[in-house]
Amino acid sequence: MTNSAIIAIDGPAGAGKSTVTRQVAMRLGLVYLDTGAMYRAVTWLLQSLDLPVQESKALQQALSSLELRLEAQPQGDQLVWVNGKNVTEQIRTAEITAGVSAVAALPSVRNALTAQQRRLGASGGLVAEGRDIGTAVFPNAELKVYLTATVAERARRRSADLIQRGLPLPDLKQLEQEINTRDQLDSTRAVAPLCKAADALELVSDGMSIEQVVQQIVCWYEAKLLPPGFS
Repeated sequence: MTNSAIIAIDGPAGAGKSTVTRQVAMRLGLVYLDTGAMYRAVTWLLQSLDLPVQESKALQQALSSLELRLEAQPQGDQLVWVNGKNVTEQIRTAEITAGVSAVAALPSVRNALTAQQRRLGASGGLVAEGRDIGTAVFPNAELKVYLTATVAERARRRSADLIQRGLPLPDLKQLEQEINTRDQLDSTRAVAPLCKAADALELVSDGMSIEQVVQQIVCWYEAKLLPPGFS
C-alpha cells in the first residue's frame, strides 16, 4: 500500500469530517490533518486578543508571531496549541463556532494557514479535512471526497457533540439556522469558497454510521490507489 497519497475530505459544517478523517487516517496508517482546528485556533486567538475580524496591521502581527501546533495523540485525537497554550477544548465552544467562518474568509488568514498546510503535506501520506482541501490546498490529491448531510442531520449531530462535551446546548432550530448561515458564508466567501471539487466523490451520510462512512472512503481509496490483486 502506498503511503504517499493525499486524501482530501471536504464538506460543510457538521458533516462529521473531523471524526471520519481521523478514523480513515488510523485505518490507512496516514497522518491526520485537521485544518478546521487550525482556523478555529486562529479564531480563538483573535477573540482572546479582542481583535476585530478584518484585515489590519494587528492581524498581520498576530499571524506573523503565531505558533500553531497540532499534537497527535495515541487514539488519533489531536491537541491544539496556540503560542504555547493548549486550546483544544476552547476552540470547540459555540462562540468559536459562530465566529470561525468570518475569520476563515480573511485572505491573510487563509494564505498563512494554506501555506502551513501545504508544508505539512509536502511529503504526502496524509488525510486532510476542511472546506477547500481538494480545490485550493491540495488540488492534486489522489482521492477527493465531498462529505455532506442534510441540515437537520448535521444539527442533530452538533447537539449530540455539545452534550458529550458538557457545553451549553442551543435549541435544534437555532442550530439549524446557525448551520444554514455558516453554509452560506462558507460557500460565498471570495477566497477559496466551500464547493465540491469536480473530481470529488460525494458521500451523503444521513442514515450511515461513522464506521460505514469510514469503510466507504477506505474502499474508494483501495479501489483507486492500490494495484490490482493487492491484498
